[in-house]
Amino acid sequence: MKHSTVIFILLISLFSTLLISSIHARSSHNKAIMTINGFGKNEDGGGPSECDGKYHSDNKLVVALSTRWYNHGKRCSKFIKIHYKDRSVKAKVVDECDSSRGCKNNIVDASKAVWKALRVPKSQWGEAKVTWSDA
Repeated sequence: MKHSTVIFILLISLFSTLLISSIHARSSHNKAIMTINGFGKNEDGGGPSECDGKYHSDNKLVVALSTRWYNHGKRCSKFIKIHYKDRSVKAKVVDECDSSRGCKNNIVDASKAVWKALRVPKSQWGEAKVTWSDA
């Protein structure tokens, strides 16, 4: 077999492995605890969001992710799909829930709009078991 053919086969094999890994990573569902957060000025979320330095309305589908999932801002402005019971919603990542400041490492900190979109009864707002994946 020619040297260039071997290299080509190796490259195709590597590309296929990376593609399959990428598809698996995007489709995996991370188990999480969804908490409620205010992303507006003077709300419980603190200062402006890490991703864009802005405040966000409670009516927007936005979240903050635990430090490990926030991944040094690599998920900033990207969407995740949050699954609760038989419902799901897409929300934009705008902030980090900083694990060095008390945020657990399995948190999706969500705006009121996310809770409403998932139709979580208001009496149950606070913490809910969810799964999420990259959208």
